[in-house]
Amino acid sequence: MSVDLVLKGGTVVTEGGPVQADVAVSGGIITGLTAPGEGPHAHRTVDVTGMYVLPGVIDTHSHHREPGYTHKEDIISGTSASAAGGVTFSAAMPNVYPPVTTAKILKDMYAMYAEKAVIDYNINAASAKLEELPEMAAMGIMSFKIFMVVDTGRDYPHMPGIGVHDHGKLLKMFQEVKKTGLPIMVHPHDQALMDVIEQEYWARGERDYRAYAKAYSSLDGVIWDTAVGVLLRLQQATDVHLHILHLQTKGCVEMIKAARAQGRPVTSEVNPWTLWLGNDWANVERLGSYALSYYVERHHYEAVWQALLDGTSDMIATDHAPHTRAEKEPGWENGWKAHTGTPSAQEYVSMLMTDVNDGKLTIKKAVELLSENPAKVFKLYPKKGAIRIGADADFAVIDMNAELTLHNERIVSKCGWTPYAGRKVKGLPVHTIVRGKFVFEDGKVVGEPGYGEKASPLTDEHVRRMQTAAAMVTA
Repeated sequence: MSVDLVLKGGTVVTEGGPVQADVAVSGGIITGLTAPGEGPHAHRTVDVTGMYVLPGVIDTHSHHREPGYTHKEDIISGTSASAAGGVTFSAAMPNVYPPVTTAKILKDMYAMYAEKAVIDYNINAASAKLEELPEMAAMGIMSFKIFMVVDTGRDYPHMPGIGVHDHGKLLKMFQEVKKTGLPIMVHPHDQALMDVIEQEYWARGERDYRAYAKAYSSLDGVIWDTAVGVLLRLQQATDVHLHILHLQTKGCVEMIKAARAQGRPVTSEVNPWTLWLGNDWANVERLGSYALSYYVERHHYEAVWQALLDGTSDMIATDHAPHTRAEKEPGWENGWKAHTGTPSAQEYVSMLMTDVNDGKLTIKKAVELLSENPAKVFKLYPKKGAIRIGADADFAVIDMNAELTLHNERIVSKCGWTPYAGRKVKGLPVHTIVRGKFVFEDGKVVGEPGYGEKASPLTDEHVRRMQTAAAMVTA
């Protein structure tokens, strides 16, 4: 009996760790894991000898900018950039225009993705309009999202309407999201403290990129710690699944560790700029606003890295945030005028593979952070996130020996630049496969717009059926 595809000769990173195996695929599903050379006959066999076969990378936090801001990214370019980075699923954020605050807007946005996405996808809808939450939850979204920040001096990327920092409103939001059974993602921020801190900088005439970076990390990260403290207390009061974004201080790590020790449903993510960009002041000096998101002092970076290694934090997600150069350039003189955020979807897997090559973590741990944990936290597992019988045939095939100095000319994102240009990496995606079909092959995006499918959280019944089917295949 023939199958559609066999990946032959690779080191397959399973949930138990790396093994030498051939992987068989039929109908977009993994149907077999066999000893090398013992796979079934296939319509297509691809030799991946010497390479690592990882489960497709799950990016739960990405800004594709469509609709409303397609001058800097769109669904096609954003999901293509993801494919080029080994990502097989990407979840969009709601700070587009119009922002995703109603079921009607969500329906229209899903239609755009069905027509344009190169890889699988979902959307994190805004939780600002409480009356809309039940219907949006029923439409299969991955989670709800809220920003605690309302930007000073600009209306993007944290536009009015999806930024909420009033504690009473946050409490009500947590209560209503809890009823849906979905997680709530929160960008933590203490707006009242930030209002005071930035005014102090401005009174001294300090507004450039240095002032911006220092203001947001001021007083040892106080705006992050106080915000996360409030969020965790509201979570305790409501028992909602709280997913904390932008983990970047030692204090936040300690609070999250304590909450998890109590068995509370609290998860978190770390973003590439915390690990490889904003954690070095030299990058801020060299790149200005092109290095910001945020500045993370060394002792905070070390605490966050340890949180990833010991399981206190669950995953690495991109916060892929492309902006044009014209939107970044004002930051040299006024950091508050530059759009905040950095692109990273195409590069972050290679940077983590470089860390694997350098012995900073194992390949098994890297796969947990990139694929397995995101899928489990957001209930995409066991359909996605692991190489196992019955799962979607999503793979990132990595040449761990390939080396490259990153540069702007290779960037697929519409913004056309990367803050990681000049960075040497070792470990590059060669192929990205979504449900058995190549969307990135031999270093080139080959996926077609509209191939991507919506992947929604699985019900307990769906998981049970998958486990039963997998057991029958392996029996």
